[in-house]
Amino acid sequence: MLLTDLAKIIGLFAAWNGLVFTIYFVDKQAARYGQWRISEKTLLTLAFLAGSPGAVSAQQLLRHKTRKEPFRSELMAICGFHLLAVIALIAAIAARMLGLI
Repeated sequence: MLLTDLAKIIGLFAAWNGLVFTIYFVDKQAARYGQWRISEKTLLTLAFLAGSPGAVSAQQLLRHKTRKEPFRSELMAICGFHLLAVIALIAAIAARMLGLI
């Protein structure tokens, strides 16, 4: 994998999380003004699809769905899953670089 490929992946990840943050912002505005809301299922799906940093950032910065259960617990479970996936990926890359696999 080239450094440019890694930069593209990081750029796409950042753009996706910016979009997820924006969608949470739109839902927060809709909540404030009594308008049509984005379903919790959709918000959690966006977080699951590699958008958990954007979702958690929006939750904390916008104070959106910070007390709503089970939404909060489900979002934290998604974050835990993503953390484990990143750790496994880093371990696999390190093992390959060290010639262990």
